[in-house]
Amino acid sequence: MNVFAAGSPERIDVPEIIGKYVTAIAAQQDSQKGMTSEVTFTANLPKLKKEGRMELLRRVSHGGEINYKQLQFLGDDTIKKEVIARFLTAEVKAKEDSANLSVTPSNYQFKFKGLQTREEVKVYVFEVKPREKRVGLFKGELWIDPETYLPIREAGRMVKNPSVFFKKVDFVRDYQISDGVARTKHIASVIDTRIAGKAELQISYNNYQPTDASVDAARAAQ
Repeated sequence: MNVFAAGSPERIDVPEIIGKYVTAIAAQQDSQKGMTSEVTFTANLPKLKKEGRMELLRRVSHGGEINYKQLQFLGDDTIKKEVIARFLTAEVKAKEDSANLSVTPSNYQFKFKGLQTREEVKVYVFEVKPREKRVGLFKGELWIDPETYLPIREAGRMVKNPSVFFKKVDFVRDYQISDGVARTKHIASVIDTRIAGKAELQISYNNYQPTDASVDAARAAQ
């Protein structure tokens, strides 16, 4: 299906874009494993006037298992226990329960919405809707880079809450493309919790480094 983008004479070949995107995603799939990154959580509970900041080391094993090591926490313990800890637990659980969470046609319906300007570059914007209601899937938007066909943004609402303590989870996830790989750079999320009201969460990812395979072997042995 070919369409014309609003306000642009350019003809958009939607199936071709989706096909190149799926190919690009598949090509980088294994590059997400065996990586360590520094993660900083900044969260607050406006209703309770509580806030906190946590720095962690995030390790994804060569088998895809996610582990966190806390480096530092400053702030109210309510933030640590009711927001950050529950978010981390929900992330790991979603990964375990649903091995394939990729934003691809096998999991989602795609609808082209048009072109959007991001940092003076036109990007392809698609509306995505999950084919089934599973933890880790969302309804919202996918932005695709026109050069690499990798994702640069995902945004929307989770269709199934990852934790019984969350009532609603909205998010914007931005990616940074480097050496042909799209890695999560920042997540902004607003979570309606059952215990503490609305929680505002900012997560930054930095310093991605390959994980030594011997570290994975040692953890498996333990």
